Amino acid sequence: MLNNLSEKYKIILGSASPRRKELLTDIGLEFSIQTTDKEEDFPDKLEGKEIAEFLAKQKSEFLSENLTDNDLLITADTIVSFKNELLNKPNNSKEALNTLSKLSGNTHKVITGVSIKSLQKEVVFSTTTKVTFKKLSEKEILFYINNYNPFDKAGSYGIQDWIGKIGIENIEGSYSNVVGLPTSELYQKLKSFI
Repeated sequence: MLNNLSEKYKIILGSASPRRKELLTDIGLEFSIQTTDKEEDFPDKLEGKEIAEFLAKQKSEFLSENLTDNDLLITADTIVSFKNELLNKPNNSKEALNTLSKLSGNTHKVITGVSIKSLQKEVVFSTTTKVTFKKLSEKEILFYINNYNPFDKAGSYGIQDWIGKIGIENIEGSYSNVVGLPTSELYQKLKSFI
């Protein structure tokens, strides 16, 4: 369905995330990957979806210096918010344990900001999904931390991992958004570039 888009543009994914790469492939896009190692930052006054959108747009700005007429750049940033606290990627097992203990038995928000940019146009949007964990035992949390990789994931977990399969009680909104890209909304927005 997005064949016309691939004919019109050279699509670039501005992310090293294997999950985003897989999701874009799953909706039928061919693309190259570019990444930046520039430090991301956002103003303190922003909250929730404003942060996710700001960071997606910032990534786009970092990577769009060399965009040509037929390039289409997609960047994204996923944040996890619990009681207005941002739960970033953990630096170590202790931080992952603290984060997952907070999420256990509670509902949190996963917000992905997305920027789609060509030289002529830029669309920035975000999608919010509410995720509820059942009460997790410390043993279950430690098993997950020791056997999977929570360290490259905001909120210290991947919904597609073991902990998502055994621990998530309810999802309100887009599942793919929690993985890293709200594919349904992204697909609709991409059609506007054709």
